[in-house]
Amino acid sequence: MDEEALLKQFAAQFAHGPDDADDTDAAAAAQGADSTANQVADDADQSPATFDTQQFLNGLDAIFDRHTAATEAGPYLEQAMVDAENAGDEAGLLTVLNETMGFYRSQGRHKENQWIVQRALELAARMGLTTGTSEAWATTLINCATSMRAAKQYDQAEDLYHQAQSVCRHSLAPTDRRLAALHNNLSMLYSETNRPDKAELELREALRIIEASSVNPDADIDVSSSHTNLALTLLTEHKLEDAHWHAAKALEIYRTGHLEHSAHYASALAGFAQVCFAERRYADAVTGYRHALAVIEECYGKDTDYWRITADNLRQAEEAAAQAGVTVDNAGVAGDAGALPQSGSRLPNSPAQGKTGANAASSPSTVSVSTGSAGAAEAVSACPVSGLKLARAFWTQMGKPMIAAKYPQYAGRIAAGLVGHGSECYGFDDAYSQDHDFGPRFCLWLTDEDYAAIGEQLEADYEALPRKFSVDAQGRVTFEAHARSDASGAFPSAGAGSTVIPDAANAPTPGTATDDTATAESGAASSDVAEAMTTPIDAPLSPVTPRAQGANRRDGVFRIGDFFESITGYRTAPAQTAPHEWLMLQESTLAAVTNGEVFADPTGLFSKTRQGFKNMPDDVRLALISKRLGMIAQAGQYNLPRSLKRGDGAAAWLSIHEFVQATASLVFLVNVPMVVGYMPYYKWQFAALRKLSGSMFALLPNVGEQLETVMRLSSAACYGGAGFGEGGKGAAPAIKKINDIVEQIAADIVKELKREHLTTSGETFLEWQRPYVEDHIASDDPVLKSL
Repeated sequence: MDEEALLKQFAAQFAHGPDDADDTDAAAAAQGADSTANQVADDADQSPATFDTQQFLNGLDAIFDRHTAATEAGPYLEQAMVDAENAGDEAGLLTVLNETMGFYRSQGRHKENQWIVQRALELAARMGLTTGTSEAWATTLINCATSMRAAKQYDQAEDLYHQAQSVCRHSLAPTDRRLAALHNNLSMLYSETNRPDKAELELREALRIIEASSVNPDADIDVSSSHTNLALTLLTEHKLEDAHWHAAKALEIYRTGHLEHSAHYASALAGFAQVCFAERRYADAVTGYRHALAVIEECYGKDTDYWRITADNLRQAEEAAAQAGVTVDNAGVAGDAGALPQSGSRLPNSPAQGKTGANAASSPSTVSVSTGSAGAAEAVSACPVSGLKLARAFWTQMGKPMIAAKYPQYAGRIAAGLVGHGSECYGFDDAYSQDHDFGPRFCLWLTDEDYAAIGEQLEADYEALPRKFSVDAQGRVTFEAHARSDASGAFPSAGAGSTVIPDAANAPTPGTATDDTATAESGAASSDVAEAMTTPIDAPLSPVTPRAQGANRRDGVFRIGDFFESITGYRTAPAQTAPHEWLMLQESTLAAVTNGEVFADPTGLFSKTRQGFKNMPDDVRLALISKRLGMIAQAGQYNLPRSLKRGDGAAAWLSIHEFVQATASLVFLVNVPMVVGYMPYYKWQFAALRKLSGSMFALLPNVGEQLETVMRLSSAACYGGAGFGEGGKGAAPAIKKINDIVEQIAADIVKELKREHLTTSGETFLEWQRPYVEDHIASDDPVLKSL
């Protein structure tokens, strides 16, 4: 069975397991949000809302019970949004949005779901949920993340899932099954982004939670589905023995509990068949798929992707059996499970966690890295992996074991990651970025108390970490664990040339890329690059500039407050009620303090502080949108054409600059920084804009390309084409094109403002749109309003 079919089957198993939290979590959102809203209503002595949340949920359940969701659920949900909004019931509206996200996702309506995700996040922020740890906020984050994951917007989904984890640590009990759903969803994200080792860890944690919360784990469908999901993940890691045990255990649970007529039974049957296929037990695979198809047909019918995918896998299994000369009984499968594990049959002993399967005997060859000279051209051969992946490998292989060995009592209190200044923190670094301030590095963030106790010594131990590493042909990084400058013996050494893996039980199977062994960027592991790698490299790879040293250092040990203060001037984010302070912070500053990745944060304190800077008050966002509208109108719609008519090329060029800056900023603000991040400083402004515009959920997705066209034509428009050798054509065609683009962008902006109900005016001179936008600013603080 080819890899694509395997992934399709893998997705099918998850699609019908208990991992998606939408249905149960929407009820939690209703309860949590209602509690919040009711308290607000009681405090304000408001009249009861006219939107009945429970009645809405009952009506939706009735639609699904009638099996008419495909035609009735969409209009029902859309009307409910209108009803809840008209009633002024924000909690009810949030419940409707959570339900809508789940329904749209199940229907593959990912483009439409974009508006729902953004609206839910904005509504939660307006309700004040984003600064707390309520179940409603956790639920909304999970549902938004799952919708983004289904749409393959993985970066945004992962960020939302991690935010949800931080909230859930405080809002849910350790055995709450919604935590298991969160771990399951994260596992799917990791699987879909080729991180099976992390997917496995998430699934094992989900299974632990579900078993701990179950009255009878041996007859619990959710426990069985978790075993199936784990088996399929283990299969992608080639851990066949472990995968077989979990797949068989899933079937045993269904039969112990006499649950064979459950729709989810098909997932367990198909999962076991998938494992059998990988083990080349083709007769058992055929039998399993036939059973799965019978259950799918009974519960869902044949006109579903679930049935078609499983039927296709059955066909491939039958072909493989025929080629192998294996005879499979073609009799009906409804009453005979054939070679599949029977109820009461004894399973083999469960393999140890992380045990590898048949493919574990050999390991891939490793090719070392050569430094070359300091030039940028040699840098790509020197290190074919991105800075963030190198940082994660350095932390996982060297930093984490050092802390566990030397600071065990603090291991559960130290946050680690790479955030702040530097191209790699934005994920935009390339070969040219490696000529300065590049090499293995990460940050360690401590509370003031912990820093006072161990900060200086920890900094010394961090500086002493070995930085010599090699990259194999698959782009995996291996750090050599010899001592660099520490002779104390406290940090265990595995010997020069060997890889330090913090948890040997979870060592990656050879041939798979993991975060412990960072994977190269596309094309970096090609054979011609591999042949050029001859000797290990001892970092730093490039000179460290003065701006990255001393008080401006970008890695090492920091007090949490000091770190944020060094970038923003604030130890924590300004209060939501302090708009003047938010307006003093540049978007590029906020981008720098919220970029990068957090590798570990046991206490959640660093992430909570970082999240505070992500959560720009909506009044501030609207005030900035108004300012950007004013500049777009002034520079692009008014001064640019007037300067061009005067023949003042310099003034026109500067007008284009102001127009481009304001418009790019507005795109990020309209897309909501909490969801997509802030616009970074000028160097990476368009790299970030291109990435945002490439998202299927992006608002104003065409503006970035239009701005680049304006910039490309600016020479001809402002100076008659001298900069591009177009002087003979004159400036007129370029001027017309630029003016047309400016007006088209303005029209697109007005259309978006209308869609967001920020204006009712069709006026395309954007200065006149500012009062409409500012009418939505709730605060009376004059700093938020234009003069």
